[in-house]
Amino acid sequence: MARVLIAGCGYVGSTLAALLADEGHDVWAMRRTAAALPPGVRHLAADLRDPASLAALPEALDRVAYTATADAFTDDAYRAAYVDGPRNLLAALARQGQAPRRVAFTSSTSVYGQADGAWVDEDSPAAPAGFGGRRMLEGERAFLDGPFPATVLRLGGIYGPGRASLVEKVRAGEAECAPTPSWSNRIHRDDAAGALRHVLSMESPAPLYLCVDREPAELCDVYRWIAARLGVPAPRAGSAAETAERSRGNKRCSSARLAVSGYTFRHPTFREGFGAVLGG
Repeated sequence: MARVLIAGCGYVGSTLAALLADEGHDVWAMRRTAAALPPGVRHLAADLRDPASLAALPEALDRVAYTATADAFTDDAYRAAYVDGPRNLLAALARQGQAPRRVAFTSSTSVYGQADGAWVDEDSPAAPAGFGGRRMLEGERAFLDGPFPATVLRLGGIYGPGRASLVEKVRAGEAECAPTPSWSNRIHRDDAAGALRHVLSMESPAPLYLCVDREPAELCDVYRWIAARLGVPAPRAGSAAETAERSRGNKRCSSARLAVSGYTFRHPTFREGFGAVLGG
């Protein structure tokens, strides 16, 4: 069985920790508090922003997953979570003579600046328009250029139990359909964790995977589907100004590489994913 550290063990990381612990692996969850950790997962109190707190990591780690998220949508918070944190953790592992067989970093599809509905994959140019994507790319480079075999997963919008803002938006009658198509890409929490488990268990994974479901969806189609399931009115027509705002991230992401690697999605489209959120 493997010895695994999950750094920044939150929404996705806790699900990954539960999967690995259920398989019998030794799992440590690095986070500031031990609240709500899955059974069988050990707590490691540390702060990725503070190198001194990383001085005593578990010995002989086989796998490391970095799943930390920013505390706020600011450049400083993103730098701390996705640039300083990775550098601090990798440096601590190296100082302690650790030699993990695989490290994984959860990035985001926000690294792509395409806004015209184009298809993108792992070979598409990453030229983010905002600070968030730029900081994510810095974190990716820290791992990929670091001392350990690394894989990056670029996640789409994460949703799942307790995190379904689109559902609440439709339920409240606040969803609006833009006059022109606005493509969206998402991943259910269980598939984000499952894909991480998958790449951590592979002997020779690729350095980069897009981690989105198998069907990019026009946002209004998602709204309408949710409305029908809830039995509430369909979303109203929105304004051209709203379309311009959404088009900043208007792209269709392909997860073909992840699927070809052998990963089987629990929720291959938004229908299965939101169906699970809504209770079947």
